[in-house]
Amino acid sequence: MATPARTTRRVSTSRKDALRLDEIDRKILRALQQDARLTTAQLADKIGLSTTPCWNRLKRLETQGYIDGYVALLNQEKLGLPETVIIEVTLDRHDEEVLARFGRLLADLPEVIEAYLTTGDYDYLVKVAVESPAGYERFLREKLYRIPGIRHSRSSFALRCLKKLTSVQV
Repeated sequence: MATPARTTRRVSTSRKDALRLDEIDRKILRALQQDARLTTAQLADKIGLSTTPCWNRLKRLETQGYIDGYVALLNQEKLGLPETVIIEVTLDRHDEEVLARFGRLLADLPEVIEAYLTTGDYDYLVKVAVESPAGYERFLREKLYRIPGIRHSRSSFALRCLKKLTSVQV
């Protein structure tokens, strides 16, 4: 887990980085969040810039780490994985080695679509996509519970997704 000093430094660095973005940079980021398949010419037209300056800004935003990557958003249901399960996991111990090993092994499980180290009653919040309750049971028995160090877990099946964003406000 991060020390308070590290956390504070990261947040303040983040704020400084965000302040370096001008309105044109923000327009580029907003447009790409809506449609990452835009060509540079389409993006430039959309934000009111010529192609070369738009391309230069886009490359700078990528190089400076404002853009982590480009992805296609897949439909879980069409892929035969309609069930989303949220799992809260508590570990036996909390030393760096245990946390690192658990995180590494958890990240290798293909059913895991999101995982967070958290504060509070549970150590991890894990989101998985499975085909059915029986598929979830198999995931627990054959994969999750084989990771050493789990003391307790609690699962909830999502009934319906009320809000799902792939973007952040810029």
